[in-house]
Amino acid sequence: MRGVIARFPFELTKGGVLESMKGIKPEPVTGESVIIGRRHYPVKQVGQVITLQDRRDFSAAEVLRAMTQFGFTCRALPKAAPLGIPGSLQHASAMLGTPVMV
Repeated sequence: MRGVIARFPFELTKGGVLESMKGIKPEPVTGESVIIGRRHYPVKQVGQVITLQDRRDFSAAEVLRAMTQFGFTCRALPKAAPLGIPGSLQHASAMLGTPVMV
């Protein structure tokens, strides 16, 4: 299957990606990731390994699009959890200046 990363077309297969990533230790995931085999790899690391290009030459979205086409599971950057809204007990406790033990 043909994939385009950093404006360069690549003839890649799912097996070829698996073979390229074999023996590569995953870096810590801090953003988008791709699951290859049982491991979670950062998108930029996968792009660098399969294209042999510098990570600054392509975007994470390009690699995510290509990996999705090949059938790999991709995970987006998790959104920040919303801050909890204090309940009436916490609000009253804060107004009195004493901590609540729940």
